[in-house]
Order: sequence, then C-alpha cells, then structure tokens
Amino acid sequence: MSKEWEPRIVAFFCNWCTYTAADLAGVSRLKYAPNVRVIRLMCSGRVDPQFILDALARGADGVLIGGCHPGDCHYVEGNYKALRRFRMLQRMLDQMGIERERVRLEWISAAEGEKVQRVINEMTEQVRALGPLNLPGKFEEWDKEMEALAARIAKEEAKRSEAEPAAEKKEA
Repeated sequence: MSKEWEPRIVAFFCNWCTYTAADLAGVSRLKYAPNVRVIRLMCSGRVDPQFILDALARGADGVLIGGCHPGDCHYVEGNYKALRRFRMLQRMLDQMGIERERVRLEWISAAEGEKVQRVINEMTEQVRALGPLNLPGKFEEWDKEMEALAARIAKEEAKRSEAEPAAEKKEA
C-alpha cells in the first residue's frame, strides 16, 4: 500500500505569544493540519538561521517561525532580531536553490488562536504544492557529483604528470 506524501513542517514558536496562541487553538478545538511539529523557544529572536537549515537538512519540507507582534516583544526587540535574521536567511535560501516559500515568519499574539490555525493550514498547503524538499537526498546527489568531479580531476592530473616527463625527455 503506497502512502501519499505529506509535508513535514517544523515550527519555532515564541513562548509568550505564538506558542500560547497554539495552545489556545488546541483548547478551542480549532482544527489544523497535523503536519507541524512545534518547538517552543523563549523568543523568536532566539531562532538562529542554523536551526532552520538544520531542520531542512534533517528532512523538514518547511519551517514556520512565529513571534510576538513588533512592539509587543517580551524581550523588547527580539522580534526585530528575528526579522533581520529571517531576511538574511531568505538570501541564503536563494543561493542554495531552496524556495523562499518553504520558510515563513509570522507575528501571532497570544490571543490569535484562529491565526495559528489559518497560518498552519496555509503553510501546509503551500509546502504541499511545492512538493518534497528531500534535502538529505540532495546531499547524497551532491556527494556523488563531488566524487565524480574529484575522480575526473585526478584522472586529468595523472595524464598531465605522465605527459610532463615525456616532454622533458624531448627537450634534453
């Protein structure tokens, strides 16, 4: 029996706002896609771009970051730090050939349980439309390409070193 592919999404949620809103959504029995695994952080400003890249490298198809609305951060400017890091991450994703739509930043207050529901459902459908990222599989392909390239270079160098002594004998 073949199972249809389902997106795997990792969510990094701020403890004070978005995580509390996700809890509100659950208590309110709001239905949303089960594709998201939530990791609670004290602040969205603590989301290091390396966390996102690591999640993608370990098989996530998308990453959702949720934090307090600008001006409402419990750590004053943590969400502004998150926004700066998010913009930098977008440029990195572009350079890596990963669609920007796979990573999303949303400001969701503790009272916005319905927004958590909507954003998770939207993100799940968006990632489903993009298809599997399969970054671990791409790493294997890239490794094979690098091995083939290294073998080709070694072969060319061997030919070159064989040709050099013959050229030296002709000169002598």
